[in-house]
Amino acid sequence: MATAAVMAAGPLTVTSGTASAAAGSCADIDVTYAMGTQFGPSDSDPVYDALVAAMDTRLGGAKTVSYYRVNYPASLEPWSASVGNWDLVRHIKAQAAACPNQIFAAVGYSQGANVVSNSVGVSSLGSLTGAPIVAVVPANIEPRVAALVLYGSPQRGMPLYKPTTITGTYQARTLDDCATGDPACGGGVDPAAHLSYSRPEHSVPAADFIAARI
Repeated sequence: MATAAVMAAGPLTVTSGTASAAAGSCADIDVTYAMGTQFGPSDSDPVYDALVAAMDTRLGGAKTVSYYRVNYPASLEPWSASVGNWDLVRHIKAQAAACPNQIFAAVGYSQGANVVSNSVGVSSLGSLTGAPIVAVVPANIEPRVAALVLYGSPQRGMPLYKPTTITGTYQARTLDDCATGDPACGGGVDPAAHLSYSRPEHSVPAADFIAARI
């Protein structure tokens, strides 16, 4: 079913920040972003917009950046995160082949955090909006993946779900950000906390974390 969903996902969408290199170019760094549930790849997304703005401010033109928004349903279908997993890995493999000196960061919000985790070989299956792994960043590209950022990751555990985090090779390269009170990642009771990742207290540390590793 995941394969069929991938084929139906539609044309890919690539966007770039205001102070960034042309989308899809061989910028110094390519940032791949997987959105949260019920956001489409062309929808306005305040978490994505805040990250791009923080990255542009943090780098100040010192590095060029291209941005790619993962093309997947971001729905409650049980295969949704697998579609995103496939597209994220496809994009990084294509960029790595086209741009031998480019390095990568991957950022996921909510269900998008499951997409990122799957793509580096950490299963999200069993968590809210989790799905099976269908593709993993190849070992020869892994050293070029400099940073991962997870916002409100469901894998950190809601009641009845087994908490998991990114460990192993990517652990030191991962910022796992869970807002206080967020029920999706921290077992809190404040739904508004899960919508707070566009705030500077989240976007700025994420940009700093990525910038420090490129």
